[in-house]
Amino acid sequence: MIEKPKKKAVVLLSGGMDSTTAAYWAKDKNYELIALAFDYKSKHNDSEFACAQRTATRLGIELHRIPLDFINDMFKSDLLSSGGEIPEGHYAEETMKRTVVPFRNGIMLSCAIGFAESHDCEAVIIGNHAGDHAVYPDCRTEFILALSAAAHSGTYSGVQILSPFCEITKADIAKLGDDLLVNWTDTWSCYKASSDIHCGRCSTCVERAEAFHLAGTMDPTKYEDPDFWKQAVADFESVGIPAAKDEGK
Repeated sequence: MIEKPKKKAVVLLSGGMDSTTAAYWAKDKNYELIALAFDYKSKHNDSEFACAQRTATRLGIELHRIPLDFINDMFKSDLLSSGGEIPEGHYAEETMKRTVVPFRNGIMLSCAIGFAESHDCEAVIIGNHAGDHAVYPDCRTEFILALSAAAHSGTYSGVQILSPFCEITKADIAKLGDDLLVNWTDTWSCYKASSDIHCGRCSTCVERAEAFHLAGTMDPTKYEDPDFWKQAVADFESVGIPAAKDEGK
């Protein structure tokens, strides 16, 4: 019996929880993967990339790092090395918009689409999730669908964008990752990245800790302030806005 050839795809692998779970998901779906990471000089870029390298090695996939230095030089965001202090608190608070890098996913996906066509890959896989919608315009479903349509019409091979987590939560990703046997110690979330330990106070640390809690799964992460997330969530919910529910629509 002749085996069907594997589907080939590019996966965006930053080294965070979402992209790492997306890589495991794609392997489970029998995709032949090439991974891309982007060096845009965010404060946590190197910490994330070290994790991406370990995941790529663990999954046996090729990983390329693409330099995007111009983002740090020309864009405004506190997430960048050229930006200000990282805010602390819940992920969906208004202050977290200071960490948005304008059109970051649009730029990275565009690079990945060109890479995909050049390497005979039929799809680009990204791990954005529903909790991102409140803060990041280029994580929302309508954006992904629009760019996927553009990719399909703008490439000879009809490359598509797959966003398997677009309508699920970070807690759902934590559950799925456990089912897929993701090694969580090979993931990095902290935006501050000032040490080898997650700070526990920045928005992504709060979101990470809350996700594991809501998922009912063990969080192996070491935080400098392991209990801050509880108060951050309580403070956010006390103003009457459910955490991570505003999808910006």
